[in-house]
Amino acid sequence: MATGAWENSTNGFIMTMNDWQAMSLTLQLATLTVIILLALGTPLAWWLSQTRHRFKVVVETVTALPLVLPPTVLGFYLLVLLGAHGPLGGFWQSFTGAPLAFSFGGLVIASCLYSLPFVVQPLQNAFERLDRRAIEAAWTLGASPWWTFLTIILPQGRRGFLTAIVLGFAHTLGEFGVVLMVGGNIPGKTQVVSIAIYEHVESFNYTAANNLSLILLAFSFVVLFIVYAINRRWYSGVAA
Repeated sequence: MATGAWENSTNGFIMTMNDWQAMSLTLQLATLTVIILLALGTPLAWWLSQTRHRFKVVVETVTALPLVLPPTVLGFYLLVLLGAHGPLGGFWQSFTGAPLAFSFGGLVIASCLYSLPFVVQPLQNAFERLDRRAIEAAWTLGASPWWTFLTIILPQGRRGFLTAIVLGFAHTLGEFGVVLMVGGNIPGKTQVVSIAIYEHVESFNYTAANNLSLILLAFSFVVLFIVYAINRRWYSGVAA
């Protein structure tokens, strides 16, 4: 057996060291992206669900742009922004001495922007369906915003939070165009699973591409199955 490969002789399943690194990097990227987007997207979704400001439609449009914008277009402008001569990338490199483009940090920024609507929109929809009377009653009784969020908003909007987490995570797992433009294809550093699959296909290594694809397919199915099962249980509990 070649060094850096793992094989199960029963089914011929082979994963190279680069494949494992790509899988680990992808999971780290998706997890970190969801955490950041929950922290940033929750107050944004709350504002969008409650405000009547005339610029609300502008913010909603900008937030939803990644849904319709070609990934290569978004990736190109992010590359310009994060590059050594870009406003953000240049500042970062002069401050830290390290480039932001073609790095894991650059991938995180790109992923957060690309997956933003998949987290914000489910949260906004959930917040718009909240029972305002319960929230106003809590405020009248002197409850703090944080306590109101934990005891009223979070329980009522749990399905929205679950949907946001799953969609944000799954969407980051499947990223290709944006991460390729911003991060390139550096094994162990910026090579995620989608790029690793593409590289295997380019080299006509369909077995390796199939192995990685099956892992993503099985993982996506299991995650969605759990989400639908939980939502169905919650819905049945509410209906009862």
